[in-house]
Amino acid sequence: MVFMVSSCHINKLCIISLLLLVLAKSNAAYNVVSFGARPDGRTDSTQAFRKAWASACLSVKPAILDVPWGRFVVQPIFFSGPCRASVTLRMKGTIIGPSDYRVLARSSVWLMFYNVNGLVIHGGILDARGHSFWSCRRRFGYCYNGAQSISFTSCNNVVVRGLTSLNSQKSHMSIKNSNNVALQYLRLRAPSGSPNTDGMNIQHSNRVSVYNSAIMTGDDCIAIGPGTQNMVVNKIACGPGHGISIGSMGNSLRENGVQNIVVSNVVFTKTTFGARIKSWARPSNSFVRGITFRNLIMRSVYYPILIDQKYCPNNQCPHQNSGVKISNVNYINVKGTSRFKEAMTFTCSPTNPCTGIKLKNINLSFGGKPATSSCSYVRGTSRGRVVPRSCF
Repeated sequence: MVFMVSSCHINKLCIISLLLLVLAKSNAAYNVVSFGARPDGRTDSTQAFRKAWASACLSVKPAILDVPWGRFVVQPIFFSGPCRASVTLRMKGTIIGPSDYRVLARSSVWLMFYNVNGLVIHGGILDARGHSFWSCRRRFGYCYNGAQSISFTSCNNVVVRGLTSLNSQKSHMSIKNSNNVALQYLRLRAPSGSPNTDGMNIQHSNRVSVYNSAIMTGDDCIAIGPGTQNMVVNKIACGPGHGISIGSMGNSLRENGVQNIVVSNVVFTKTTFGARIKSWARPSNSFVRGITFRNLIMRSVYYPILIDQKYCPNNQCPHQNSGVKISNVNYINVKGTSRFKEAMTFTCSPTNPCTGIKLKNINLSFGGKPATSSCSYVRGTSRGRVVPRSCF
């Protein structure tokens, strides 16, 4: 070590090399190939990944689990904790689903991380090869459950950075019952016609952040569900897809609410919805409050701003009044174009009107002309230039 320092004359490159060397020596390293994984795109490497994870998770010092270049076939797998130290999954290669779509479709999740603390996933590609599953659904309606590509359940202090997920059978990613999760520089992609391929679903989680990501799907880019709080979404390219949604809420009578959410600096391109809050028209003790949508650009979006408390997909409507209380929702600096003349729609509950809805600096047009807005059972205020004119 002393020889290396003197020969490098303490320049910046040498210092970086030394730091990397020290870091490498301070971590336990495991490579899936050493456990029998084959990067040939044909051989089933599930057992090798399972054994490599078990060894990394048992390490008494921080572990690095390497997935090198190549294509690794992996069946549904459960990465469980708690681990004895932090684990970094460092991926250069691609993990692909089995050629028979039914292997994944029989499971609800492809790659499941459960009860893991201090997890880092860096780089890599997941390709669930969902085309056959989508084709079956279009043809027959039901083809097993279908699998989410990657899920984090009961995990804390997680960082996912630079991951690409392609062609998920259903949602690309889900976060449940987890805390302190940072999702950065993600690329989530499925064709616009692929059913239920949400970019990510977040439920019952605290302090989740999503930054600098591109999401192109056949459903919601981001779906923020019950029990989510203190979440930040920033610098997102969304589209195609169904926009960014809070809900659906009111799935049950007793349901945790959503609060303290900031969605900012998002570009929606040819999405069905932009900023959407949706709830079923049925009794519920749930709520949505403390929400801010800021600095949004709508590019040919069908419904740029929407609160819908009569959510009714597939004509399965409860035909009651929503018990979900929606309050203190801010829309600030929203501009762009709407595919429909009515660019802002607030359809709230007759028994639980929306309150504290605030509009500031809105500029939405339709066909080169100002758009319109509509309101039902909503109370709020507007400031600055608001086009279309507020209907409060």
